[in-house]
Amino acid sequence: MTAGHFIFIPSVMLIGVIIGWVLGSRAARDAFATELKRREERAARK
Repeated sequence: MTAGHFIFIPSVMLIGVIIGWVLGSRAARDAFATELKRREERAARK
């Protein structure tokens, strides 16, 4: 292996973690907003 592997592979992994973090936080935020909306609709029905 060349020295490039020790730079390239961890950098690609770090970029993947960052992309996953961003997409995961968006999904969690959307799920939380949907749950709040459902709770408000249920409370309005009662």
